[in-house]
Amino acid sequence: MKRIHDPQAIADWVRRSPHSPVLETLKQELTLLAYEKGELVTSPLLQERWFQVVVQGSLNIYFVRDDGGRYSLSSGNSGYILGDMDLFESCTSSSIYTEAAEPLFCLGLPIGQNREALLNNPLFLQMICRSLTAKMEAITTLDAAPCSLSQRALFYLRFRCRNGVLKGVERTAFRLHCSPRQLQRILNRFEQEGIAVKIGKGAYRLTKQGDQTL
Repeated sequence: MKRIHDPQAIADWVRRSPHSPVLETLKQELTLLAYEKGELVTSPLLQERWFQVVVQGSLNIYFVRDDGGRYSLSSGNSGYILGDMDLFESCTSSSIYTEAAEPLFCLGLPIGQNREALLNNPLFLQMICRSLTAKMEAITTLDAAPCSLSQRALFYLRFRCRNGVLKGVERTAFRLHCSPRQLQRILNRFEQEGIAVKIGKGAYRLTKQGDQTL
């Protein structure tokens, strides 16, 4: 994520946003955030929580289970709101991830030091209610597609392993509901394809190439 502190650019994006009346009340605190394609925009592993509104580009939102299964929840483009749940409670245990589907720009502000002011802004709360209602409607029509074991192993490496490091083939195989032999074959293939590198007995680290494979 790249932070762009350009008052004129921020003012221009605020004016173009469908949420312009609300964002005008927050303009002095907003920062323009830029993401590269494939970069995580929100994740349980990220320490700093941001309220964000997409102003250009698109993103994909998905849920990753403990067994590495990935389920598409939604997608979003200009006007989509992120961080609405974080306003009301900590979501560090959540398994929901948001990824930039292309170069992405958002207007945002850190939730920590702004939570009280945001929760006391009636226009802002009305916008959040509309956003959460739309998301609930989307979830009720969710049709999740199954993943192959290779996909689950890749998702597990990226989203469930701290710093992309898998330790313990047998333990991981149990979580992925497969045999250690099946998982080892996949990890060997990942190594051959440059997706992961072996760093010790039963330990593999996701490479930069692997991180961009999803």
